[in-house]
Amino acid sequence: MPQSSKSVFRELLGITRRLVYNHSNMNQSGKLYIVATPIGNTGDITQRALDTLNQVDAILCEERKVAARLLKQLEVKKPLIELNEHNEEQMVHEVLLKLAQGQNMALISDCGTPVFSDPGRILLEMLYGAEIEVTPVPGASSLVAAISICPFDLRQFQFLGFLPPKTEQRKYALQRHNNNENALVLMDTPYRMAKLLEEVANAFGKNQNIFLATDLTLPSEKIYLGPVQEIQNKVQNRKAEFILIIEKRNRRVS
Repeated sequence: MPQSSKSVFRELLGITRRLVYNHSNMNQSGKLYIVATPIGNTGDITQRALDTLNQVDAILCEERKVAARLLKQLEVKKPLIELNEHNEEQMVHEVLLKLAQGQNMALISDCGTPVFSDPGRILLEMLYGAEIEVTPVPGASSLVAAISICPFDLRQFQFLGFLPPKTEQRKYALQRHNNNENALVLMDTPYRMAKLLEEVANAFGKNQNIFLATDLTLPSEKIYLGPVQEIQNKVQNRKAEFILIIEKRNRRVS
């Protein structure tokens, strides 16, 4: 975002915060629930999540189509409001005002636990500034699920999340962690899985030990463990949702 746009946005944030704060002081404001949804298997939804989704006035989602399909499976009928990386800065004011007027809302992501690697951070900043209550409704998380079945020492690890989209930036991001003493955890889109494995082999060596969890909780779930080159041969060009964990030992190019 250009610097001038950032200044305007900050000014609008301040105005909205003051409006919401004044309104919520005069009226009972609503609450935002951060609701975790299944990462693949709809049977993993919690009863509390179902109760919350059925009780709120509206549900904030990343993509309307994805959310509508999930809510249909869960038999939840509520209005959907899209809030994603493309419109969060514009929608946050509307959402804040609805909450200040007493509406209760739930925030969900396309799957798993919201905000951590998904939109919602700007909204949370605004809510805390306006003293509007936020509460988590925990549940499925691909990161926690992968960690729970990974045999590596993960008492300490570094979450790198999604690498930048440009090749050179991705290369640099991996290389600067070559001497990191902790295990590294990475995510990316399904179509970049093979690319990321190749990049890890180049940055840490083909014998670097990795753990790759793909399509967790789905019938197509597959777990891979071993040197990155072996995993590449097994995976080929397969596309899947995944969590990649790089073991902290053998962090030398070979």
